[in-house]
Amino acid sequence: MRKYGLIVGICAIVVAAAAASAAAWEPKKPIRILVGFAAGGGTDVVARSLASAAQEFFPVPLVIVNKAGASGTIAADQVATSAADGYTLLVAGGSESTSVPNHQKVSYTLESFRPVIRATRSRNILVVGAKSPYRTLEDFVKAAKAAPGKMSYGSAGAGSLAHSTFLVFGRAAGLDMRHVPFKGGAPTMAALLGGHIDIAMAAPDEAKPHVDAGTMRMLALSSLDRFAPWKDVPTLKELGYDVYIENMKGLVAPAGLPDDVYTYLHDNFKKALESDTWKSLAANAQLETGYLDGPAFQKAMQDMSAAIARALK
Repeated sequence: MRKYGLIVGICAIVVAAAAASAAAWEPKKPIRILVGFAAGGGTDVVARSLASAAQEFFPVPLVIVNKAGASGTIAADQVATSAADGYTLLVAGGSESTSVPNHQKVSYTLESFRPVIRATRSRNILVVGAKSPYRTLEDFVKAAKAAPGKMSYGSAGAGSLAHSTFLVFGRAAGLDMRHVPFKGGAPTMAALLGGHIDIAMAAPDEAKPHVDAGTMRMLALSSLDRFAPWKDVPTLKELGYDVYIENMKGLVAPAGLPDDVYTYLHDNFKKALESDTWKSLAANAQLETGYLDGPAFQKAMQDMSAAIARALK
């Protein structure tokens, strides 16, 4: 009996050790974080800020890789077909996840990924250049109605959240505008400042340096409520347009990511969001922290995608 008890005890120790070993996953090589838009745009700013804040919690480099084009779907497709081993992540939650699939057929779905963590939510802003004659959104709407098909708006690509927002807003306001797609927020801002488009949608971090420099003017927000740092900027809903589309940014991995890898990644990126480094970077870039764990992030993306689908019908 004693011998039997000893054997059972040894087996229990072996099983416990194996379980502990399985739960103790740590990365052994650099982790690539793919960004589906150009460097300098809103998605890129979130990615680099998060990686900078998280680096101290990881024993390997966190490497940002920009794969711009097709409204973020090139990067999304690459991550969806990558090994689910924790070494390839995508900054997701925006156009590539909730908007583009409502405009065109793509090679992936939300189920192609396992969300790890949501880092931010973003109240997108309709902006014009400081030299624009439009002081308010109503000024712009009046001018656009007087010149159907002439006014142009820029976005980070066909099917992007900005594109969806302008389509929904245009329908609500009865406007016929010309769409000019770019490969990210940064080139869109450059085109607006250069006078090549009439209006654009910007994330707060994209707009802030231009607003601070006096080269850009904000007309309205597409969120449900106002943004505290710019409390004088009204929402589209306040102005009478039934439009609500928000952006969000977080990290997803390919579907099939093991639980222990998910836990390691989630817990360490969550530490980053709670760090002073992140708080400082987020404040400087006007990023609004919007933490959600993986399952909650998945539901938030599903809900926004469904809302956009309904609005575009």
